[in-house]
Amino acid sequence: MKQLRPNVEQARHAQRQLLAASGDTRTKVLNRLAEILSERQDEILKANQQDLEEAHQNGLSGALLHRLGLGPEKFQTMIQGVKQIAKAADPIGAVLRETELDTDLVLKQVASPLGVLLIIFESRPDAVIQIGSLTLRTANAVVMKGGREAQHSNHALVSCLRFALSSTGLPEDGVVGIEDRAQVSELLQMDDAIDLVIPRGSNQLVRSIQEGTRIPVLGHADGICHVYLAAEADVTKAIRIVLDGKTGYPSACNAVETLLVDSAFLPNLPKVAAALVGAKVELRADKMSELVLRDQQLPVTPAQASDFGQEFGDLILAIKTVNGLEEAIDHMHRYGSEHTEVIVTENYTLAEKFLQQVDAASVFHNASPRFADGFRYGLGAEVGISTGRIHARGPVGIDGLLTYRWQLRGSGQSPADYGVGKKSFTHRALR
Repeated sequence: MKQLRPNVEQARHAQRQLLAASGDTRTKVLNRLAEILSERQDEILKANQQDLEEAHQNGLSGALLHRLGLGPEKFQTMIQGVKQIAKAADPIGAVLRETELDTDLVLKQVASPLGVLLIIFESRPDAVIQIGSLTLRTANAVVMKGGREAQHSNHALVSCLRFALSSTGLPEDGVVGIEDRAQVSELLQMDDAIDLVIPRGSNQLVRSIQEGTRIPVLGHADGICHVYLAAEADVTKAIRIVLDGKTGYPSACNAVETLLVDSAFLPNLPKVAAALVGAKVELRADKMSELVLRDQQLPVTPAQASDFGQEFGDLILAIKTVNGLEEAIDHMHRYGSEHTEVIVTENYTLAEKFLQQVDAASVFHNASPRFADGFRYGLGAEVGISTGRIHARGPVGIDGLLTYRWQLRGSGQSPADYGVGKKSFTHRALR
């Protein structure tokens, strides 16, 4: 098996050249990437079709097939995301804080890249471009390992990224694509050469990575999102939000998995459930909700305890009756994954309590959980979603791929100049 350390070392060297380049040069790379994607669209879609055909032959599930596909609409959204990132202000070197320590002694805190990133993902070839464009914007280098099921698509897209770099005069090794799954273990041991791992995929994938490396890991293991229909929820809004949250992209991590229904809203639940059933959603309800739905002759299955806290990734929805806001929030905190939680209500005081009290990366009022996405947040794209509390939280875009450095500009001073009976620091904020 080919040793990967030389590749990672070349990525580190390339990253330092990306950092040394001007912001305008990095913008040119991104604009060139958008052009290359347009020029090679037919070639890329042909590679993706080959992946789809092979995946179908290998019995890949419907949800994974949906993620794997790159249709014309998704392709154009991908290009649009690159252009949006290209238009974003270059963040490298931006001054976050400036403090005068003394006359002619000024300290600046400036935005800086993280370094070399390892990103491991499954089934979604469009993630190659999302990841690549964000790392280029932030002067990070990236080593990417995509799913074997998307190998033809991934190879074509990584080639676009590398060509965008080389055709702009920067080293193509700022982006490295790895295709051999067995090489992941070797990469995860390179804590001296890789600065951050970001996994995108199944619970099993994320947990295996978290347990198999000393490199910091940014991401989320589960996407268990709830929608709470409060007593004063508008029925029309409830139908629209729940239907989109469940059926818009059932396999996405921001899809709703459990519907919490306030007992006072139960008389309206059949209207919401009918819309879901019409969209071929399987309903698994607790006793109170089940009785209401059966009374209206709607198909429903009794929920099992294991259905709550379950990421179905499919057209299946668990339904739980709750008595009031506190019980709804308690359920979310017990069974949720701190990804995205939603309340539907016309009671704005209640909504504000929900927004303040729910501990999740994204908390919404009267909006689908499917808005929890880097592109929709205006980040251009995302390298993943983090449910942790350290560094980045929620969709991880440009800001989440940055750290900072301290720059001190003086005129010959030393710490010995300061102290009792000597000079004093001014510590005057300049910005």
